[in-house]
Amino acid sequence: MSQTANRVIKNTGYLYAKMAITMFVSLYTTRLILNSLGASDFGIYNIVGGAIAMLGFLNVAMASATQRFMSYSEGEGNKEKQKNIFNISCILHFCISIIIALILLAAGWFFFHGILNIPADRVSAAQVVYCSLIVSTVFTVMNVPYDAVMNAHENMRYYAVVGIIESFLKLAVAFACVYAKGDKLIVYGVLMAAIPFITLTIMKVYCHRHYKECVINPRKYYDKKLMREMTSFAGWSLAGSMGGILGNYGNGIVLNSFFGTILNAALGIANQLNGMLMVFSNSMLKALAPVIVKTEGGGEHEKMLEYSFTGCKFSFLLFSLFCLPCFVETPYILRLWLKEYPDWTIIFVRFQIVRTLMEQTYITLGTSLNATGKIKQTNLFSFVLNLLPLFLLSIAFWMGASPWWYYPIVMFCMVGLAATSIIYYCRKFCNLNIWLYLKSIPIPCFMISILVISIGFAITQFLNQGLERLMINVVLMTLVLLIGTYWLLSSKERNLLTNVIKKFHHKFF
Repeated sequence: MSQTANRVIKNTGYLYAKMAITMFVSLYTTRLILNSLGASDFGIYNIVGGAIAMLGFLNVAMASATQRFMSYSEGEGNKEKQKNIFNISCILHFCISIIIALILLAAGWFFFHGILNIPADRVSAAQVVYCSLIVSTVFTVMNVPYDAVMNAHENMRYYAVVGIIESFLKLAVAFACVYAKGDKLIVYGVLMAAIPFITLTIMKVYCHRHYKECVINPRKYYDKKLMREMTSFAGWSLAGSMGGILGNYGNGIVLNSFFGTILNAALGIANQLNGMLMVFSNSMLKALAPVIVKTEGGGEHEKMLEYSFTGCKFSFLLFSLFCLPCFVETPYILRLWLKEYPDWTIIFVRFQIVRTLMEQTYITLGTSLNATGKIKQTNLFSFVLNLLPLFLLSIAFWMGASPWWYYPIVMFCMVGLAATSIIYYCRKFCNLNIWLYLKSIPIPCFMISILVISIGFAITQFLNQGLERLMINVVLMTLVLLIGTYWLLSSKERNLLTNVIKKFHHKFF
């Protein structure tokens, strides 16, 4: 097995260890918070938190730029350039944190005077939460250069440790809310804002002690040409990120305007459950992304596409392993998890799972495009596609459409058309063979998923809802999925999977 495969497997293992702990903690934390705050206040937190995310798109763009340049220079083997990138990134993110804070403060007036549909007696609490989340965002922005360094060095072990600490801090906040005597929403917002400061401190101390490029000396390591390259890349990333975040949050606002905060609570639960189900695939992708960029930095274009194809397959299959049983047994899982949940949650969860499944079939193709640095056209097109659902949803709901229409409209624009755009530009800039891609990934992946889901729903017709049926569904659906997975993989990928199994068997048994 190659060194690269060994490295990805080891790093994925660290992230899985983190996932096993954080998923359990997150599930319990959400249950505590939902029961403590109630559906309305939980919906308020989600809609106000979404406002912060919407205007935090500057950070998303610069984060992708920093990680791309840091990993690319690691692939080139240029250590001095990494010092330049780190210092420029620190300067940019300090400036961005100030700009975002000012923009968010100014935007707050508009959010609380006509945009957000929040009960009058909860507006003051929502404003305190909003200000707390601004502070949280500033610390999150300033942490990006250190996160990029950890990714470039593929140090997922320490990254996993920090993630576990963060999840337990969130659990502590949840317990504090349960026993708080004052306004629980305010307590939750203020305490959650302190967590990014703690994680920033931990990451900063570690990186400065262990990595030579983490030297803050802007005068010595400032590079005007590199600054232009990074800001240009970030600028085009900004267009795509801004469209995506404005679109996602704007869609939530449209839903809020027509149907109120309860629907936002249902949407928040769907997104949170989906995020938990994605932990396995996201862990693998986080370990693989720097490898794809480093490979491009080393000039190995064909190998980069090979890694990208493998990433799409494994991401889809890892997500399917957990989401397909959840798709079939959504009502029972929600009852086990939350006891009571808002209306429309079941259908929102199922639609969100389908949306994410579709996204996995092209998810690492976007990483390959970023690795080439040719992202201008793709991000401009992405910006338009991400804003299109705002107008379509407004028209549909104004004409009396049911809330479930939210997902078909969003999926058509932000998944269907977006996938077409990414595939086209990958063919143009990465020499992607479209037919090879289609027959290797989307077609067999969807065939396997339909088969597995059909088996799951067939079982529900013969057994009553309960833990026994859930276990039977999990076992049978997983077995069929694993058999289908072996058929889907190429001979090289089958050998890799066999070697991984042998390695773990030898290590543990």
